[in-house]
Amino acid sequence: MKNIAVLDTSIVTQNVGDEIIMDSVYRELHHIFNEDMFLKIPTHEIIGLSSLSLIRNSEFGIVGGSNILSSEMNRYRQWKIKILQSFFIKNKMILLGVGWRNYQQKPNFYTRKLLKNLLNEEYLHSVRDSYTEKKLKDEGFQNVINTACPTMWQLTPGHCQQIPKKKQEKVVFTLTDYSKDPQNDRFLIDTLLSNYEEVFYWVQSRKDLIYLNELVKDANRIKIIAPTLKAYTDFLEFSECDYVGTRLHGGIRALQYKKRTIIIGVDNRAIEKKKDFNLNVIERNDLKSNLEGMINSEFETKINIPMENIAMWKSQFISKN
Repeated sequence: MKNIAVLDTSIVTQNVGDEIIMDSVYRELHHIFNEDMFLKIPTHEIIGLSSLSLIRNSEFGIVGGSNILSSEMNRYRQWKIKILQSFFIKNKMILLGVGWRNYQQKPNFYTRKLLKNLLNEEYLHSVRDSYTEKKLKDEGFQNVINTACPTMWQLTPGHCQQIPKKKQEKVVFTLTDYSKDPQNDRFLIDTLLSNYEEVFYWVQSRKDLIYLNELVKDANRIKIIAPTLKAYTDFLEFSECDYVGTRLHGGIRALQYKKRTIIIGVDNRAIEKKKDFNLNVIERNDLKSNLEGMINSEFETKINIPMENIAMWKSQFISKN
């Protein structure tokens, strides 16, 4: 029995999307390490001596998903670890479906040194898109493969064939409080109210509801789904509905439950997933010309998951046992 540290992005967060990511991370890890113990370490708060000790005495640490990498990790600390701490857990970290924050310049010296200390040199690292893969390889990390995010690993051709092609009577939508675009977001809401019998709003992050109330003065036709993963999952499981929204992982959760999904791309994450995996994404600036037509058309969900890369990432742990 081994101890495996899991760097968990769903601890100390107000974004339920992090729970969606970690739900899939743990699902995959349980399949691989079904006899081992997982030690949960938060990434969203400064790592302490107890956490450092747990990682140091673990077989390795798995970093689970999210926008955890950036070109200035001394400034944008989605992963709150400092350079001094990295010397105590050198070569311990293995990436699983992680991504790079936005389109950025070359990483600074601090970031390169931090990643050089942290990332394991022997195991393959899994990243969520080809943009992140290129950023790491450009810095000399050649043991990197694009596997997509683990939230997408079950979206196989057989799974996608079961997703409806035609519009449903209900729709659930999301907005993103930290990426506001009132003009386009109002257009999104008006379009959904005009084209669906029932409209539901899932609050993925606390301030998303505040933002909705800024956009819509009379929201009587919009029904609110509580800001928990259970509430959203229950809705998806027992409702025949479409998903249309700006929250990427809200959309991927809908795909997991075989819902016809249109994701509104507001940053590099959704756009890169569209390029790499054929995710159904409309960029927000194209809403007025494309959204209503896509809602009322029939379309297939044909997501291209890199199954060989996923199998390669998984199999390395079996071969090293």
